[in-house]
Amino acid sequence: MDRIIEEIREDLSRRLAVAADRLTDRTLTEDPAYAALTGRAELRERIHHTLHQAVEGLVRSSRGLPVELAGARATGALRAGQGLPLDSLRRTYRYGGRLLWQSLTEAVAAHDRAALPRLLPGAGALWDVLDQMTEAASEAYRVAEAERGGRERERRAALLDALLDGSGPVAEAAAQLGLPERGRFAVVALGPGGPGGPSRPGGGPGEPPGPGGSPRLLWRVRADGETGLADLGHQPLDSLRALLAPLAVRAGVSPVVGTPAELAGARRLAVLALHTAPPSAAPGAALLDERLPAALVAADPELAARLRRVVLGPVLELPAEDARLLLTTLGTWLDCQGSTTQAAQRLYCHRNTVSNRLRRLERLTGRALSDPAHVVELALAHAAAAQAPSPSRATVPAAPRGGPTPAGTARRSPRPPG
Repeated sequence: MDRIIEEIREDLSRRLAVAADRLTDRTLTEDPAYAALTGRAELRERIHHTLHQAVEGLVRSSRGLPVELAGARATGALRAGQGLPLDSLRRTYRYGGRLLWQSLTEAVAAHDRAALPRLLPGAGALWDVLDQMTEAASEAYRVAEAERGGRERERRAALLDALLDGSGPVAEAAAQLGLPERGRFAVVALGPGGPGGPSRPGGGPGEPPGPGGSPRLLWRVRADGETGLADLGHQPLDSLRALLAPLAVRAGVSPVVGTPAELAGARRLAVLALHTAPPSAAPGAALLDERLPAALVAADPELAARLRRVVLGPVLELPAEDARLLLTTLGTWLDCQGSTTQAAQRLYCHRNTVSNRLRRLERLTGRALSDPAHVVELALAHAAAAQAPSPSRATVPAAPRGGPTPAGTARRSPRPPG
């Protein structure tokens, strides 16, 4: 094979120049990605060089030498850096292989038609060389793409840190992430078992909102937790519930803020909202503005522990099952807005049973559920007990959930009047 090529080298060189022109024009005409990323002169020069490399690879292969692939790797890395789709790169190599074989056969036929049969055994060798070059370019492309993606993720993480920590040029970071100067933003803090990876809902920088105009979420994963920055657009804050539901984890959601400069504060409030939900709570989104009393407790763990001991100390000193029963009953009664009947329905017991448990709790705590001030203390202490990571004697489960209190149901203390 190398002898045939040496005999036709001068004519083949002229034909490769023509083939490079043809492939360049075809590529720029049929592939918009190439047309948008490179000029004709640069593309034509690289195609011409690649065709000559393939010929030299065929010669080396026929001599038992390895094919030189540095040029193909350089091309793959270059195109990855430019953002050219890999399919476009591979298609050009494939078209180039066809033109190269055509140029070879035409050059041999022009030199000595009787020599054409001698060229046929080299067809398999040529396609093997072209396969090696294509795969080398593709592998270099994938490596460069991974490195570029890693750098982009690091850059994006730094921009999100600047916004969520308030630690950098906020306006510049927001602009690079495609966020408006003024808008409607919120922050989401995820509990353990966050999505991790491509399953997260939402889009990336510069992407439009999701289907139906759903909010765009930009995620940041750090050692202290996973945080989402929500660009709400015109969607209500409550729309985040449905967007987060597939994650099946607890989440805290901040109030809406109007500028990127307020996002650092919103992140702190989202973490606080997450802490209002007890560890045993079912997955779901906790909106801070719906849990402000519990947020007050969560904001100061030391004071919450003191409140827990002072108000509920005698209850927490009971055997674990007794303490759990009383605290669950109290939480359910509070959740039912003081309706003993509704609490009994949720707890699957008689209303007198609920009344007896609550009267016992009143005796132990010295607080009356008929006194609004005492109810506030008990409600906050119950929230503190629910949020405690490891209460001393009992774990407080989340109160059974149910529908709203039926119209006309009395909201009352279990203690009889008088």
